[in-house]
Amino acid sequence: MNDLTSLMRPKSVAVIGASNTPGKIGYAVVRNMISSGFKGDIYPINPKEAEIAGLKAYPSVVDIGKPVDVAVMCVPAKASLSVAEDCGKAGVKHVIVITAGFKEVGKEGRELEQQLVDIADKYGMRIVGPNVLGIIDTHAPFNATFAREMALKGNIAFISQSGALCIAILDWSLKNGLGFSQFVSMGNKADLNEADFVEVASRDPETKVICLYLEDVVEGERFINVAREAIKRIPVIALKSGVSSSGAKAASSHTGALAGSDTAYKTAFKHAGILRASTMTQLFELANAFTTQPIPKGKRVAVVTNAGGLGIVAIDAIELGGLEVARFSEDTIALLREKMPSMANIYNPIDVIGDAHYDRYEVALDAALSDPNVDAVAVLLSPTAVLEVDKVAEAIVEANKEHPEKPVVAAFTGGFTVEAGVEYLKKHGVPIFAFPEEAVSTLIGLTQFASLSQSISDGQEWLFDDVNKDRVKEIFESVRKDGRDLLLSPEAAEVAECYKIPAAPSRLATSEDAAIKYAAQMGFPVVMKICSPDIMHKTDIGGVKVGLSSNDEVKEAFNSIMENSKKAAPDAKIYGVEVQKMMPQGDEVIIGMIKDATFGPMVAFGSGGVLVNLLQDASFRLASGLTKREVDEMITETKAYTILKGFRGAEPDDIPAIAEAIGRVAQLCRDFSEISELDINPVFAYPDGLSALDIKIKLS
Repeated sequence: MNDLTSLMRPKSVAVIGASNTPGKIGYAVVRNMISSGFKGDIYPINPKEAEIAGLKAYPSVVDIGKPVDVAVMCVPAKASLSVAEDCGKAGVKHVIVITAGFKEVGKEGRELEQQLVDIADKYGMRIVGPNVLGIIDTHAPFNATFAREMALKGNIAFISQSGALCIAILDWSLKNGLGFSQFVSMGNKADLNEADFVEVASRDPETKVICLYLEDVVEGERFINVAREAIKRIPVIALKSGVSSSGAKAASSHTGALAGSDTAYKTAFKHAGILRASTMTQLFELANAFTTQPIPKGKRVAVVTNAGGLGIVAIDAIELGGLEVARFSEDTIALLREKMPSMANIYNPIDVIGDAHYDRYEVALDAALSDPNVDAVAVLLSPTAVLEVDKVAEAIVEANKEHPEKPVVAAFTGGFTVEAGVEYLKKHGVPIFAFPEEAVSTLIGLTQFASLSQSISDGQEWLFDDVNKDRVKEIFESVRKDGRDLLLSPEAAEVAECYKIPAAPSRLATSEDAAIKYAAQMGFPVVMKICSPDIMHKTDIGGVKVGLSSNDEVKEAFNSIMENSKKAAPDAKIYGVEVQKMMPQGDEVIIGMIKDATFGPMVAFGSGGVLVNLLQDASFRLASGLTKREVDEMITETKAYTILKGFRGAEPDDIPAIAEAIGRVAQLCRDFSEISELDINPVFAYPDGLSALDIKIKLS
């Protein structure tokens, strides 16, 4: 781990470009440092000033003559290089470059930023930014930003790629009473990036949850590994922008076509255990819940309401969100039957009905939270004329305290009438919302984290030791020597064989006699196809023959295929004719891999065959660190699973064999990073085993 302790909690800070002029960045940073209550030394740097904000000013950071942990750079971009040199000579450990005008403005700025990084590397300095708001640690305290106000003290680490968003969120948080432990603006991420700051925040004892706003990820594999470690202690929630389909990269394979612009991030976040927020509102609603409520032990939710309609809405949200409607124990039902009026619903949802006073809520809450079949409770309220909203709020807070092992969320649906109750719940740490769906959504997030963290702690990479890496290496070297990046079908089939991926037997025949020999070895019937990387649509030109059942048919097919291919594509490089065992029809699935530029190889599984692009039925996982549990999840997430497990009385297919094939494909792609695309479509699944028919492997 990078030791960034002295960055987040420094003992000394130099503000380069400090100013006595209100409205200047250097003025704001110095004032914020002082007003935050920073206990270390502050050194304003300005050659034109003797004193700034009552502090001695220095011409240069070199002139301080004392160790400096952090330098905050508030000078124009064109002056940044000389300032960075001074910082390096002075032994500064970290530089926060607030200054803009680097790679975000174009080529010249990009070159300037690289020069800045080179200087930092020379002296062993770490850079935050450039183009940032700065950094806040409320518990230090430390405010090295030009924001208007200091963040409230709390337990949320907020790490953002956008400085402008940081300013807006900070202002919003002050109005809404949301506190932070760390508040980090990453900017251009020339050096330190999201992986570094997640690592730091995860080890901060004051941080209970990490929130990320990301536009991209710099070091994909490292980021995932850091996040996986982080969630062993605390949740990580991310809002990822730039997810539109227009950002999708065109891909030639079926697997590539199934992967949209956002698929890699969804896949990577799931693998890392990162919760995905769809909106900024959801990001902070979840964060707040994680700081005030326990993680539920299961998915069973009880609902308490005084309005049947609200209860129905909540129940729908629970079931649609993958949670379970709790079934109360007999003791709970007996208690509710005794304590509630006869018109009340004593099952889930508990409807205390419209004439209820706060005491019915007290009974219902205690009963639900005491039930061993309940993992979480959602409390709903409609402000009737007889209901004491403030006392209901007090009852919820008290119940939450008495049952600290179970999360409680609330939805008070109303306006002015519920304001006091809402504020009371906010003050005492009970997540409160305007509508039931929002409350349930937060419970879904809490539950998902429980599942993700358990999955990571339980999982070990699925590995196989019966593979022939040496032979695969030889095949790839041969392909490259031939000036190709695409393997011929027989070569791809042999690669599959080396990794014990069941595939239809395939051989390359360069003569009639060889074709007849291979067909006899495989057993009839066979399929024959032209073998040429230059001929894409083989069937259209008569380059494919199926159902061949004799030596004569094989001989005739060989000559016909060669003749048709040479006539249709006279300039094509032809290697011969592929002879492949014709396999019995099975349920068609696809197994594939496409390499993402950020996160590396992603393995895919889904419905296969000619309709693969139409059906768009695929589940993805990162090949790196892939576990048996993740593979099983991949299969069950698809529509294909409905067919595989036995649809309408059909015999189930061999799902364990499919899972193993996915695991072996993942290992093949991990072992050979030069594989850029891999596509096995279709794979015929049978009640006993499977067979890969068409295998495409492309090298980078």
